[in-house]
Amino acid sequence: MFPAVSLLTTLLLALSIAASPVEIRNSPITLPIARRLNTAGGTVNLLQHDQSRVTALKAFGRDSLGRRTGSIPVTNDAVDYIASVGIGNPATTYNLIVVNSCSITCVDATTYVKTSTSVDTGKAIAVTYGFGSLSGTEYTDTVTLGSELTIIQQPIVVASTSTGFTGVDGVLCIGPLDLGEVQADPPTTIPTVTDNLYSQGIISQIVVGISFEPTTLESDTNGELTFGGTDTTKYTGAIAYTPLTTTYPSSYYWGINESIAYGTTTILSETAGIINTGTTLILIATNAFSLYQSATGATLDDTTGLLRITSTQYSALENLNFNVGSSTYALTPNGQIWPRSLNTYIGGSTSYIYLIVNDIGTPSGEGLDFINGYTFLERFYTVLDTTNSQVGFATTAYTNATTN
Repeated sequence: MFPAVSLLTTLLLALSIAASPVEIRNSPITLPIARRLNTAGGTVNLLQHDQSRVTALKAFGRDSLGRRTGSIPVTNDAVDYIASVGIGNPATTYNLIVVNSCSITCVDATTYVKTSTSVDTGKAIAVTYGFGSLSGTEYTDTVTLGSELTIIQQPIVVASTSTGFTGVDGVLCIGPLDLGEVQADPPTTIPTVTDNLYSQGIISQIVVGISFEPTTLESDTNGELTFGGTDTTKYTGAIAYTPLTTTYPSSYYWGINESIAYGTTTILSETAGIINTGTTLILIATNAFSLYQSATGATLDDTTGLLRITSTQYSALENLNFNVGSSTYALTPNGQIWPRSLNTYIGGSTSYIYLIVNDIGTPSGEGLDFINGYTFLERFYTVLDTTNSQVGFATTAYTNATTN
């Protein structure tokens, strides 16, 4: 298990895109994922964690390859999605954070069990994620996802030192591939597990479908990754796709263009941002956040750093509309609030209502002006399509849920 060092713990018919990922009904190519609210270090400051990640993500996009040896601010994990992944033969099961803003899967050296399939390549590798950093040695090994997907000779990093991880055995990274360029000796690009599933003929497209569901529990297996296509049992209607943005630095990740309106009032004109499973909140440019706060009448809560509203204000909340291409995704009032049963875990009061939309920390025009985090993704099925350079969204049975 990684040492308890301080840490934190990606869409829409744009134009006419003919290529669509394969739809898989009741797919065996799936991996369950569990949400974990990490309170090991006490109450969770969601905003601090997410803004720390924003700083790191923007730094990665700005800097050269050498960025992966730099330092970033880190805090303890807040909300993670965890997958149980087998490594080796016979396989040892590891609990890995699922992240779509990195490419290099790693496991902690203190928990890594070498088997006959474990091969030390001799390459020393240093990696910085959006929430921590590590250094160690590259190995190739057999990696098993769920009960059906087995990848042979998958490169992983066995980390001898790390910062920013707590309570987990490592990280399962699902791209983009460009993030697999690391400082190593010699320099190398490490393929993601999805890329190797494709290159080894196990899946026909480099596509990952992501299903999250709202939950009011501290820990809950409420998510699923589908490799090589989409799972039609997890969404309603059709998936609409949009091309990846060309605006930097969002183009470095799973970036798209969108505008956001509160009700009928635009608060963020079309701009670039990213879809990120490693971010809890929905973060928007400072100028858009100010308009949102004013429109909702919310008060900034000093304890949690979140916006706080009264029951009367909640009753008056309007949809927050995410306009991507020709599609609009309406985040309902209930989707805009933190689960009230979990208020105390974030240092809040049981009598308050907290909003999950917050300030990214910089004004619009920076090239990364929003992050649609898991509180958005748990309401909309998401497809990360490397093959066709696009992202897709669809409504789900939980889009209009009132569980929060």
